[in-house]
This record gives sequence, C-alpha cells and structure tokens, in this order.
Amino acid sequence: MHLKISHYSYRLLLIIALLPFWAEAHVDSHQALGFTTGLGHPWSGLDHILAMVAIGIWGAQLGRPAVWLLPVVFPMMMAFGGMLGLLGVPFPSVEAGIAISAIVLGLMVLFEVKGNMQLIVALVGFFALFHGYAHGTELPEGQSGLLYSMGFVVGTGLLHGIGIGLGLLHRFQYGRLALRAAGSIVMLMGGVFLWQAMA
Repeated sequence: MHLKISHYSYRLLLIIALLPFWAEAHVDSHQALGFTTGLGHPWSGLDHILAMVAIGIWGAQLGRPAVWLLPVVFPMMMAFGGMLGLLGVPFPSVEAGIAISAIVLGLMVLFEVKGNMQLIVALVGFFALFHGYAHGTELPEGQSGLLYSMGFVVGTGLLHGIGIGLGLLHRFQYGRLALRAAGSIVMLMGGVFLWQAMA
C-alpha cells in the first residue's frame, strides 16, 4: 500500500511539474465576438476553472444556503470586477489575488471549513473581484461586450455546477476523501499560479 501511494504521489508531482503552461492565467487570445466566445472563455484558464469548481464543491460541502448562494454571489461580484477592469480602475496584484483565491479555496475544500455565512460570502465575493477584473481588462474595445459578459457569466455558472455535482460525493466516505484530495490539488496549483505571478 505504501508503494502504491508513493507511486501516485510521484505521478501527481510530475503532472504538476510538466503543466506549468496550464497555469498561465487567461491565455485566450480570441476576440470577444459575442455570447459563444464569452461562454468558452472561463474554460481557457486553469486558474479560473479550479477556483470555480472549488467554489461549487465547497458550497456542496457546506449545504444550504451556501450550495446556491455562493454560485450566485460569485458571478455577481465577478461582473462588478469586470466592469472595474473595463473602466481601467486601478486594482492591485490581480494575478496574485487569483492565485491566492485558488490556494484559499483549495484549503476550504480540503478541510471542509465551515463558519459564519456572511464571512464566507464576503470571502467568495472578494475573490470574485480579482477574477472579474482580470477578464474585464481583456475585453477588446468595439466588440459585443454585453453578450460576451453574459456568456462568460453563464460559463462560470456551468463550472460552479460541475463543482456542486462533484461536491455531492461528500455524502459518502470515499467521496469525502476524494474531495479533500481535490482540494489539495487546487491548493497546490494555486501555489504554482502564485509562483508564476511573483516571478
């Protein structure tokens, strides 16, 4: 059993080491051509994917009302952050903030952290500002920004939905272990994102 665990641990570390280009945040170079492009954009950055899925998982771990509240609060605050980015309002350390969001959300899933719902919502909303701002600054001028933004919010919601679906596994003992492992992976990848942002 020890050798088997070690084997998979080495494999996980190898995957993380060989995929740093995945950690490059927001690498999509496509123009914002409308709803369809916006819908696909959340899937273009591993940092965004992991954070969105982690929010869904954490919400499922927490149960009601978090399971539906967090996936509603995040897109709303993300849209506000996107507006700030589109307007060019200064916002410090965006990429580092996105990386830290993955680290913290991974920790929340790993340890199934529970607490005051207002603080949890505030934390999720705070991280949403960084994600939204980053994508708001990428929106090219003269394109269908409204449709693109709508598509982006829907795409983000789909990622939350995937996380919620995975989070339902917490009802089972093996599922709780699998989700904690997923949380640790999100946390580790957040560390990779942070290292790249600080480099």
